Amino acid sequence: MFAGSLMAAFGGVSAVLQFVGQLWPGAVPGPAPVTAASVLLCLAWAVARSRPTVAVRQEFGRPRMSVAVGPGDLFDEPAHLVVGFCDTFDTDVRGGVVISGASVQGQLLERRYEGDVGRLDAELAAALGTAVPVAREAREDKPYGKLDRYPVGTVAVLGSRPRLVFGVAYSRLGNDCVARSSTEELWLSLGRVWDAVYRHGQLDRVAVPLIGAGLSRLHGLDEESLLRLILLSFITHSRERVICRELTVVLRPAELERVDLAEVAAFLGVLAAADARGPG
Repeated sequence: MFAGSLMAAFGGVSAVLQFVGQLWPGAVPGPAPVTAASVLLCLAWAVARSRPTVAVRQEFGRPRMSVAVGPGDLFDEPAHLVVGFCDTFDTDVRGGVVISGASVQGQLLERRYEGDVGRLDAELAAALGTAVPVAREAREDKPYGKLDRYPVGTVAVLGSRPRLVFGVAYSRLGNDCVARSSTEELWLSLGRVWDAVYRHGQLDRVAVPLIGAGLSRLHGLDEESLLRLILLSFITHSRERVICRELTVVLRPAELERVDLAEVAAFLGVLAAADARGPG
C-alpha cells in the first residue's frame, strides 16, 4: 500500500508541476528544489495514506446517532454491555468444560461478578422469570450444566443502570458442551437485543463484542463479515426507532488483525450516505 500511495503521489505532483509550468513558466523554481520538495511531499503523503486505521467512527443523521469500531476492553467501557450466552444460560467455567473462562461470558463472571457464580445465576433466574423454556434436558443426556433450554434470541437484562448487561442466547449448547449457531440465529438474536436495549437502555451508550467470533462454531462468517452483520443489524433496526445514541463494537487484538477497518469505514460511510438521502 505504501508503494502504491507513493507512486500515485509522484504522479499527482508531476501533473501539477507540468500544468503550472505551462501556465506560469517563471513560477516553478529550479529542478533541485522542486525534486527535493516533491520527494518530501510524496513521502509524507504515502506514510499518511499507508498508516493503518486503528479505529472508526461514523455519525448518522437519521436517526442522530454514532457508530464506532475499534480495539479496547469491553468491560472497561462506560456503557451498557451486550454479552452472548447459550440457550441454557450456563455459567459454570470450572475446568472450561461447559463455559470457557477466556470467553466474553467467562470474563463477565470474573470482571462483573468477582467470580461469584451464585450471584450471576440468581440474577439470571430473576431476569428469565417470565421467559418460558422450550425444553428441559434429562441429566443423563446433559451431564454438565443447566437443563432448561430457552428460545434462541432470549435476552436476560442483568445489573442496574447506568451499566446494564444484555445477555442474549444466540447459540445452542449441545449435550456434548459444544455451542453451535447460524447466521439466521445470530441475526434473530441481534434483533432481540436491540429491542431490549430500546426498552431498557434509555438511549444510553451500548458496547458490544464481536458476537459469533468465539466458540459458537459460526464458521460461515469471518470476523469482518460478522462485524458487518452486527453493524447492519443495528443500523437497520435504528431506522425503525432510536435504539441508542452511540454503539461501540469492541474488538480484541486477534480480531482486529483480521478486520480491515478502512473497509469498515467505507461500509459505514455508504450506509450513512444512504440514510442522509432518505427513503426517496
